Amino acid sequence: MDLQKIRYFLVLAEELHFWRTAERVFISQSSLSRHMQALEEELGIKLLERDKRNVKLTDAGKFLQKQWRVKVRELDHIQSQAKKISEGEAGGVSITYPGSIAFKFLPLFLDNLNSKLPNLKIELTEPTDENHEKLLLDYKADIAFGRDRIENSSIETYQLYAEPVCLIVPKAHWLTQENFVSLKDLQNERFILSGLHQKTFFASFLRNLFHNYDFEPQVLIESDFGGMILSLVSKGLGITILPSSFSYAKAENVRFIELDEEIGLFMNWRKNELNKAIERVVECGKETAMLYSRLL
Repeated sequence: MDLQKIRYFLVLAEELHFWRTAERVFISQSSLSRHMQALEEELGIKLLERDKRNVKLTDAGKFLQKQWRVKVRELDHIQSQAKKISEGEAGGVSITYPGSIAFKFLPLFLDNLNSKLPNLKIELTEPTDENHEKLLLDYKADIAFGRDRIENSSIETYQLYAEPVCLIVPKAHWLTQENFVSLKDLQNERFILSGLHQKTFFASFLRNLFHNYDFEPQVLIESDFGGMILSLVSKGLGITILPSSFSYAKAENVRFIELDEEIGLFMNWRKNELNKAIERVVECGKETAMLYSRLL
């Protein structure tokens, strides 16, 4: 089956208009019509209902649109990965990361990586849902930095370091490292936190933390972005809990108070990876972690 015909069909199924579709895929309207007829004949299935003005999908067409859209996207990712493998050091690597490492560890890592593989193209993504495992298995990411160890037989995982978790308050706040005793002392405080209902590792970490202290925070604002949370704390809108690496953001008017808790940073990648550049990226991550740990 001709993959190009399927691509044409998917665009037509979106536009439901032959002329607009032909313009998008850079062929004539008559050529597009012939391709669709040939696809229907090859399948022995009617995909489209046509009249002079309108195009509609048949039920079979709607089913194939849904299925083919997923399969073509998967095939595109597979072809992209094969290209990376073919290009080796001059190819590209996709990296996902949590926002907390953007201020120190990630720049150190990228600087180190650039010195060793200067021609390697890097794609950086900060996924808000933190579903790093699926991104790796779907070949949408090659390296995933995350706060949790991925437990999957197809994925390698390595803990780079651990760091304290901190309570962060405005500088004018009454709480200091010296007078802090327990989270229970903060019953009347307004918190700015990542949504505790979410399935991310850090949301789960916070839920367990509050459960251990038998404490339910008064959450004023929820945000997935630590940099935004830090900015709101600096404005005196509340207090928060974040990894200590956010101290490298050098936000003004905030104070970091270390809790008796730590959180790790893990590097995850696919096992038996054929892209040899990824092996060197992994080694670079380990080297950078050793350097970074001396700074903690």
